[in-house]
Amino acid sequence: MTVTVAIYKRAYEDIRVDLDALGLDIAVLIFDRSGTLFRDGRPMRPEDTDVDFVWLSAFISRDKAQEAAFDLVLRLKSIGVLQTFNAGLDHPVYKKISAKGARICNSSAQAVAISEYVIGQVLALFQPIQEQRQLQASKTWRTTPFREIWRTHWLIAGFGPIGQELAKKLKAFGAETTVVRRSPETGPTVDRAGTLADLNAYAADADVVVIACPLNDQTRGAVDSDFFANVKPGAILVNVARGPIIDDAAMMQALDDGRLAQAVLDVFHTEPLPSDDPLWSHPKVRITPHTSFAGSGGQVRWRELFLENFPRFVAGESLVTEVRPGDI
Repeated sequence: MTVTVAIYKRAYEDIRVDLDALGLDIAVLIFDRSGTLFRDGRPMRPEDTDVDFVWLSAFISRDKAQEAAFDLVLRLKSIGVLQTFNAGLDHPVYKKISAKGARICNSSAQAVAISEYVIGQVLALFQPIQEQRQLQASKTWRTTPFREIWRTHWLIAGFGPIGQELAKKLKAFGAETTVVRRSPETGPTVDRAGTLADLNAYAADADVVVIACPLNDQTRGAVDSDFFANVKPGAILVNVARGPIIDDAAMMQALDDGRLAQAVLDVFHTEPLPSDDPLWSHPKVRITPHTSFAGSGGQVRWRELFLENFPRFVAGESLVTEVRPGDI
C-alpha cells in the first residue's frame, strides 16, 4: 500500500536522491514556506488530506516557517506519525497534534552537539585559558594549574538522547555520573540513578549539575530555592533544557551567596533574553543565545534520523525517538 509522506520543500530538495534510493512505495506531498500543501504541483486542501508521515525538518526553523508548518499539520484531516526537528516538545502545538491521534518522534540529532557544548563550557571554566593567553602576551613563563574533569561528580537531570550522549563522554573522562530520569535505572555510563524526587538530595554531591530534561508540569520550576539550599558549595550549573525549569531569582541568590560558583545558561524564560535582564551582566553567569545545538553535524544527523525512521514506519517496525503521549 502506498504511504503518504509530507515534507517541507527545501528538505525534500535536500533529501530527494536518498529518499528515492530507498525504493519505497510512497507518495510525496510538498509544503512550502506559507504552509501550502502540494501533490504533483497541485495545491491540496489539508482538511481533506490524510497523511501517514509528516517530517518537520530543521529547514522550517531556518526559514522561519515553523508557525505556518504547525498550522498546516493541525489542519490535516489525519496524521499517522509526526517527526520533528525539536528535541523538546513543550511547544503547545505538540499536545494538539498528539490529541489528533498522531504518534510523535522528537529529535536526537542535537545530542552530540549539546553534549560537546556542555563539556566545552565546563572545560573553559576549569582551564585558565584566558590567563594563559595573557601570560603569552607578556612572555611570562609560569605554570597554570587547572582542574580536571577526572573524578568530578556530575548530576544530569534528564536522560534522553542529550543526557545519554553526555554521560558517555563523561565516562571517557573518568567522571562519576548521577542521573535523574523517569525510572531509576543505571547502566554502563551511569553510576547512580534516581527520579525527579531525588534531585535536591543528589545536588549535595555534584560538582557540575546539567539540566537536560523536558519542560513539563513536573519539571517547571524544579530547580528552585530548595534545590540551591542543597547544592554542593562551589558547584557549576549548566542549563541546556528550558529556562522555566530554573527559578532565576533563587539561582542568582545562590550565585551571590557563593554557594553556586558559576551558571552556564543557553536557554531562558524569555527568548531572546531582554537587554535589561540582570543575567546579562552577572559576573558569574555565562550566556549563549540558545545555540548549544548548532554543531557542524546537526544537519547530517537530522537527515539520518529521518532516513532511519521513515523506512521503519513503512515496514511497520518500532520507531526511534518516539515520545509517549503522556510525556508531551
